[in-house]
Amino acid sequence: MDGTGDAKDDITLLRRIARGDRAALGTLYDQHAGALLALAQRVLGRQRDLDDLVHDVFLEAWRHAGDYDPDRGSVKTWLFLRMRSRCLDRVRSHAHSRTDLVGEIEPPRGGEPDAERELDGARVWARLDTLPASQREVLELGYFRGLSFQEIADELNIPLGTVKSRVGAAILKLRSDYRVSSGGHPT
Repeated sequence: MDGTGDAKDDITLLRRIARGDRAALGTLYDQHAGALLALAQRVLGRQRDLDDLVHDVFLEAWRHAGDYDPDRGSVKTWLFLRMRSRCLDRVRSHAHSRTDLVGEIEPPRGGEPDAERELDGARVWARLDTLPASQREVLELGYFRGLSFQEIADELNIPLGTVKSRVGAAILKLRSDYRVSSGGHPT
């Protein structure tokens, strides 16, 4: 499968998984594992053991299938958020290891967002394709790779002010799109 399973079918599969149906987990895996692996490769590059991250996400889905709320987002989004979290944990872990080796201490970037904030992020992600490539790129570097504005500027070899302008313009567009899609009532 190509990861484009029908959303209603995904919900049905997740409900079956919550009841202990291993075949349903296999089907969900077949439908979404490739896309999750592609996300991991996009965030982490071609590191070893990315398949293990995908496996971990599906183990988590197996354990928490009963917690899924279809009103909060699609099953695909639910899975992608789990993969994103694991990827960011790995990025932070590698950054921490790197700074330990040179005797530096990296300041903390803050705690993980709560579940509601994660789901809002997924809704934003669904709208990223509506942005110009330059705006989408800076958001992806910040969101998926956890880079600061200065790190994004260094990565793209552009001025810090340009990064901030692109992020600001992108956020304004996403907020505007979100208000329109939610009937003018931001939540």
